[in-house]
Amino acid sequence: MRFPLAPAALLMLLLAGCGAADAPRTVVTLGDSVPAGTACSCSAFPALYARAQHATDVNLAVPGMTAADLLSALPAARHALSTASEVVIMAGANDIAGVVGRPAAYASVVSAVQDDLVATVTAIEKIHRVRVVVLGYWNVVEDGQVGTAAYGPDGMRDAARATAALNTALRDAAGRTGAVFVPTEAAFHGTSGDRDPTGLLAADGDHPNAAGQAVIAALLPPLP
Repeated sequence: MRFPLAPAALLMLLLAGCGAADAPRTVVTLGDSVPAGTACSCSAFPALYARAQHATDVNLAVPGMTAADLLSALPAARHALSTASEVVIMAGANDIAGVVGRPAAYASVVSAVQDDLVATVTAIEKIHRVRVVVLGYWNVVEDGQVGTAAYGPDGMRDAARATAALNTALRDAAGRTGAVFVPTEAAFHGTSGDRDPTGLLAADGDHPNAAGQAVIAALLPPLP
């Protein structure tokens, strides 16, 4: 037998439904100078992405941050993480940039990055069950015309090998933790890998300009 809902009970149900629908969504970003927007007097990709998803941007990226720094950053980010709709991580380039040109060092560095990232995502999941997106890199040092002038063809090939090793570690860490890995190299270098990315880079050749930041934002998947 069905009974009609009392007006007060009906009102409570309606208010509850509205509250769930209107709950603000937030995107928390952890990482280095790329998400921090260094060398670009523009909106960095976390803000562009959050705006497109009608969400609030909580950008906790810090220039110079390494994958090893991620875990130590979590306590200060705990409140933001506990209510996040999604967490975006971009870190690892600073870990390996210093050893580019020394291929024998790549394996140990990227192994440590992978372990640090796995530990970070695992710790985030203990704070709040949320989708984590891990971004890869198009290059871990200067690229385009600036990079070619600084390193020459051989140096750029070394940088490409270091970047590939790092991206493999980031992809594997995402796979081990259930995070989503989003590559960026094709967006900057084209599917064939030989496109000059200068037009997407700031004057330093190391960080994205406004166009590059927009390209990264467009790669991120819609909020769940």
